[in-house]
Amino acid sequence: MKDSLDPRIKPLERENYLSKSSPDQLHTYEVFVQPKEGKPYEHVGIVHAADLEMAFVFAKELFSRRNSCVGMWVVKTSDVWVTEYTEGEDNIFSHFEKNVDGGEIEYEVFLLPKRGKQHRHVSRVKTKSPDAAIGLLYHKDSSLKGYNVWVCESEKFFKSNQEIKQIWDTLPDKGFRDALAYKAGDKLKNFLKK
Repeated sequence: MKDSLDPRIKPLERENYLSKSSPDQLHTYEVFVQPKEGKPYEHVGIVHAADLEMAFVFAKELFSRRNSCVGMWVVKTSDVWVTEYTEGEDNIFSHFEKNVDGGEIEYEVFLLPKRGKQHRHVSRVKTKSPDAAIGLLYHKDSSLKGYNVWVCESEKFFKSNQEIKQIWDTLPDKGFRDALAYKAGDKLKNFLKK
């Protein structure tokens, strides 16, 4: 057997372990899915990957194998501009001035509407900066309320297209993946009645 660089294989054969000059951790990516056509994209979690395309593959495997969706967006966590969190009745939009200035940069805006929920995509706006995007969004719809906002340039996302969306076309036919398909609750009630 050849010597391996993996220290789990034969740790005693190697006298000197390789020193790491750069961080050995992969980048973190935020994952958003669209559960059904017409519904907004919603944050579902994170994945660790070496690059954006790999993050999309990992996200697809992790977040859409059992739960059906019609679209997925992935973005590097460090590319997301995040506001402070507010508490109680304090609306995050009250901390930003309404803005009517447009711009050249297109941003995706995600809002945390309630504590305990996930961030949801609320708009795509063109303006000059992330905080200006929030102000412009608030100018368009002053009824918006939430506790936190995430903003990111649209071009930083890896977004599923029509060709990629075909991978989810067969999921609704696979009811055996869902616990509901087995009607376990009905079977338990019938058993208890007997």
